[in-house]
Amino acid sequence: MTVHVKIVVGLAFTLALAGCAAPTHDLLNRKTVTAPASDIAARHEIFVATTRQQATKDPRQVFDGDRSLTTSYARVDVTVPKIHQVGAIERAKGSADSNPAKQFTATDVVHYGDARQFAMAVGADISMRGDRALVFVHGFNNGFDDGIYRITQIAHDTKYPGTPVLFSWASSAKATGYIYDKDSSTAARDDLEATLRMLAKTRVKSIDIIAHSMGTWLTMEALRQLAITGDRDLGGKLGYVILASPDIDVDVFKKQMIRYGKPDKPFAILLSGDDRALKLSSFISGDKPRVGDYGNAADLADYGVTVVDLTRAKGGDGLNHAKFADNPILVQLLGNRLRTPAGLASDEPDPTQLNDIGQGLGKAVGSVAEVVITTPFKVLTIATGGDPP
Repeated sequence: MTVHVKIVVGLAFTLALAGCAAPTHDLLNRKTVTAPASDIAARHEIFVATTRQQATKDPRQVFDGDRSLTTSYARVDVTVPKIHQVGAIERAKGSADSNPAKQFTATDVVHYGDARQFAMAVGADISMRGDRALVFVHGFNNGFDDGIYRITQIAHDTKYPGTPVLFSWASSAKATGYIYDKDSSTAARDDLEATLRMLAKTRVKSIDIIAHSMGTWLTMEALRQLAITGDRDLGGKLGYVILASPDIDVDVFKKQMIRYGKPDKPFAILLSGDDRALKLSSFISGDKPRVGDYGNAADLADYGVTVVDLTRAKGGDGLNHAKFADNPILVQLLGNRLRTPAGLASDEPDPTQLNDIGQGLGKAVGSVAEVVITTPFKVLTIATGGDPP
């Protein structure tokens, strides 16, 4: 067995162990668990568009990993405990009920009968919260619960000033389900496009998108389809596009960007050279580099995007695949960026502002790292916490 194959087998084993050690995909409690209001930091209403089947074998999952040919709509109410730490998702172990005083807890689910009912509900929420929407598209090996808790954590930690919307495609939530997941994400392209168009028909002024891992493939395909129809920016309502750890072949991404064209609003790629999950994806794909661990930031920036290299920043787990959300420094930097509407933001981030935020938080958490931002025009190096390494 070659060294390369041994490494890949090791990565596959790590992913499999991670899947075995992960909590079950139950979202709802068996029985209601109450906690004093003083133990709850916040309550979030998460709107959902999904191509998953509604769960019948285990209703606690709400939606499972089977595909639906139509889009379903819902709202999930989630509480965040006062003890929450930035970048973390505090969860109950196994299939145990969540304690709102200690863990993220889904307290209620509302199902909408059709797209019209959903559009009315999400539109009303958008108008109430400030005319902005944040669409999160999850990645490979994610259950419905994973997506719900991740967007809740992102919205909470970044203090996003708008309506959070989860687009949940039918991932099998299995480490061995890579091909199934890739097909599921591809099958959901029209549904994501339709969801974005639906949001654009509300009074929303800015639709921001954060996509992770394989969800970036789905997002780029939907954006490509919008571009083909001549409406690539949703009538001027498309805001930030943030692709975190993109699981996309580099050549495929370039072709997608050629079709889409150079973005008019801030469009960022967050990559990391130590992303172990993408090393396995690259192997499965015939040793072709993935955008999320590509070593040539300037090459990608030529397509009009901003490339943020997080290699020197620490991840929250051994895979280094979700640094954008689980590293406290990066979450704060992301939040600072998102709170400025994309229409008012520059493609050129203010290095002084980023450095001040990064160093302040870095000293608080004792982290020393470096973030390299490559734009089509220049390269910025931001020290986050202490002196640059």
